Amino acid sequence: MKKFNTAYLAGKSEGKLIGENIAINGIFNILKDAREGDVVVRHWIDEVGVKMASEKGASCVVTQDARGNSVELAREIGLPLILTEKIELVNAFALKWAINTFAPDTLRIVVTGTNGKSTTTHMIYKILLEAGLTAHTNTDSESEFNTLIDPMVAKQIAEFQGKLDALVLEISEVQGWNNRNMVGHAHLMTHAIKPHIVVLTNVALDHIGLVNSLEDASKEISGSLRGFDGQQVILNHDDPLIRKMKRLVPNAEVLFYGSGTNVEFKEDGIYNLEQLIISTKNLPFQSPHFIQNTLAAVATGIALKIDFKTIKKAVESYKALNRRFTILKDNPLIIDDFAHNPDGIRATIKSALELVSGNLHIVCAIRGSRGNSINQLNAQAIADSVKEINCNLILTSSEDVVDDANWVMPPEKKIFIDVLQNEGINYTYYNTLNEALKKALKTANDKDIILLIGAQGMDPAYNVLKDLKYI
Repeated sequence: MKKFNTAYLAGKSEGKLIGENIAINGIFNILKDAREGDVVVRHWIDEVGVKMASEKGASCVVTQDARGNSVELAREIGLPLILTEKIELVNAFALKWAINTFAPDTLRIVVTGTNGKSTTTHMIYKILLEAGLTAHTNTDSESEFNTLIDPMVAKQIAEFQGKLDALVLEISEVQGWNNRNMVGHAHLMTHAIKPHIVVLTNVALDHIGLVNSLEDASKEISGSLRGFDGQQVILNHDDPLIRKMKRLVPNAEVLFYGSGTNVEFKEDGIYNLEQLIISTKNLPFQSPHFIQNTLAAVATGIALKIDFKTIKKAVESYKALNRRFTILKDNPLIIDDFAHNPDGIRATIKSALELVSGNLHIVCAIRGSRGNSINQLNAQAIADSVKEINCNLILTSSEDVVDDANWVMPPEKKIFIDVLQNEGINYTYYNTLNEALKKALKTANDKDIILLIGAQGMDPAYNVLKDLKYI
């Protein structure tokens, strides 16, 4: 294990060390799982957390926000405390250290962009497993540690049982915490990982406030290519902003996917050049955004020289992540999708309309504590998508299932509804997700589609439906 001390870590974190400079003998960890010698990394900590870290035998605690009398308590009990204004720096160091210590010879793949990161990452991971590699990813069907603003991925790498052949890591294109924009997040984390391959999905608006234009989003995403010294870059040719990023990597091999490229989708399936790899009828999902994600994963497999038979088998047997156009029930058809930004909403509604034979019912969770701008854009995306169709639109703030961090503020609700009213879109609104789902179920008949869209406010929908004994 590569050793370092608290003073060195404080320097890497651009932080202040309070306490002694001691050797660190453990790994980077979260507080509840910390063991003897570990570094505990938390965005904030109070006296209870400091005492717990000390009792667990942690080497030190790194935090951005030491609350109450936690600094004085740390001094009193002799627990080194590092205060940093940029918690992402210690997590980037933790990631780099874990890779260099426990997985130095791995093939490393980074996926970033606005939409489709999780599905693309997970599908590449499945292709590698099908090819016989031992791989790890930070995106799975139950949990996602894709922000990389905590030490979970570093912890998972350190605790991985056996030899790792490959890492497939999703990186959030932008990130913030406590009203602070973590400028250059994609660049920082990609630089820490030092990937052999970078895969870029698309540029769209999502985290309004962290970025406020497509140009801002593009700049953050392209940071993953700044200083890239790996081997290959996989770019979405259908996204003009991604397509232009080829110029940022003049010394890398660039493989495009999308219309008019070597890896493209035609009516009967996915092709490489003129060779059909996967027939449309055998794709597990056929929505446009899923096909884009599949093209990115297939292109990555081709770049790695994995044989077509293996790629085909992995894709055809692929099981989507939770809330990625997931079918929860038939008759009526209930589809659950993590559509949480304008592009995702438009694409998901379009895909649902291609399936509907009866009426379309949309239950949408307003995004809570994410600001007015994103909710205004999301509402406009819904209005644009349904204004020419007969749609039963149901809105909810999901007050029965969200925590304080995802509570819908009155201005967020107001601006969402104002957009719909200005566009002449009919809707009904319920405070709770339970009420909203009950209304949709009561209204829909067996030939209809109920489409569930939204981020954290819609995440519990599956469990609510189970509690209602509907699925």
